[in-house]
Amino acid sequence: MAGRAQPSGPAGSGGGAPGLLPLLLLLLSAAAIIPRGDGQNLVTEDVTVVEGDVATISCRVKNSDDSVIQLLNPNRQTIYFRDFRPLKDSRFQLVNFSNSELRVSLTNVSISDEGRYFCQLYTDPPQEIYTTITVLVPPRNLVIDIQKETAVEGEEIELNCTAMASRPATTIRWFKGNKELTGKSEVEQWSDMYTVTSQLLLKVGREDDGVPVICLVDHPAVKDLQTQRYLEVMYKPQVRVSQNYPLQGLTREGEPLELTCTAFGKPQPTDMRWLRVDDEMPQHVVVSGSNLLISNLNKTDNGTYRCEASNAVGKSHADYMLFVYDTTATTEPAVHGFTQLPNSAEELDYGDLSDSRAGEEGAIRSVDHAVVGGVVAVVVFAMLCLLIILGRYFARHKGTYFTHEAKGADDAADADTAIINAEGGQNNSEEKKEYFI
Repeated sequence: MAGRAQPSGPAGSGGGAPGLLPLLLLLLSAAAIIPRGDGQNLVTEDVTVVEGDVATISCRVKNSDDSVIQLLNPNRQTIYFRDFRPLKDSRFQLVNFSNSELRVSLTNVSISDEGRYFCQLYTDPPQEIYTTITVLVPPRNLVIDIQKETAVEGEEIELNCTAMASRPATTIRWFKGNKELTGKSEVEQWSDMYTVTSQLLLKVGREDDGVPVICLVDHPAVKDLQTQRYLEVMYKPQVRVSQNYPLQGLTREGEPLELTCTAFGKPQPTDMRWLRVDDEMPQHVVVSGSNLLISNLNKTDNGTYRCEASNAVGKSHADYMLFVYDTTATTEPAVHGFTQLPNSAEELDYGDLSDSRAGEEGAIRSVDHAVVGGVVAVVVFAMLCLLIILGRYFARHKGTYFTHEAKGADDAADADTAIINAEGGQNNSEEKKEYFI
């Protein structure tokens, strides 16, 4: 009929009054809503999407009977009715339409798009099920703030890492090089967004200079998001003394000796000097910068020579112990090498051991003590052996011994008579005669 209004689309299209059939279908669907998850023919899944990405909503029908499928937004506005889009939002695009599925994509997703979307199926009775779109927002910015740009060894510094405007709240992890550290986090919520700040207290040493401190974010919307700052640590010098000549040999009278002092610190040491410990420096010793030269050694040069270096952080030193041998000395000392006496227990922790010469005089004394000890050991062993032999001898000859007394001695008036009357006495002895042929 010419005067009859034609249907212009389903409810929510905005194009004119809805037609009679779509209006009746909408009324039927609103009157009979089937709860989600009751094992009906209509199925869908929840969607999680990162802000700015594409979300895909799928309304599927099992055992389809060609019923009409419709998709509505959280405000109950119709997005798609079959393959027709009444809603004037071009971000919604039809991906697939058939009797068994209505699939729609939503591009450039924002927080305002989050919520429940309804799939409706016009059966008898009508069915409805919803899918939830969850929007993840990665941190807007990740920044590390350091309390002090340049620290001194032994100091405790504060570092703060901030991850701004994320959803959900981020988890912040700290690393120094490859070692994970523990920080303290605080979370602030602004509307639907979260800002997380993590604080790290770190005691630094010289080994930390140039090492990166990394702030890493764990968040479902982003992978491998991190930022880092390199530590700058100042420390006092590390000093080392090396012997250039003679190279690991005996320091004999009349020969030269050359030592070199090297020092490294941050900032680089600017003041370096040689001195003799507990005595004055010999006049014939030549000091040129970091080098010390004695052209003609003699026994008066014996002693400890020290190289000191300093910078803005502090002062350190290394010692060289010199012992001059006779020109006839040919035996190498029992112990060769260099040693460094640490300035403090802290420097021991840093392994600040250098090539400062060990006391060769003490090494020779240790050899003499070994010889004396060996002689004493031999003497003690010999005495023990003698005691054992004597003990065995006396043990074998131990017992009771009896003597033969002269017969008749018991009846004698005195000792002389007993001897005379005894068997084998003087009378009998006269009977013994000797004959010589």
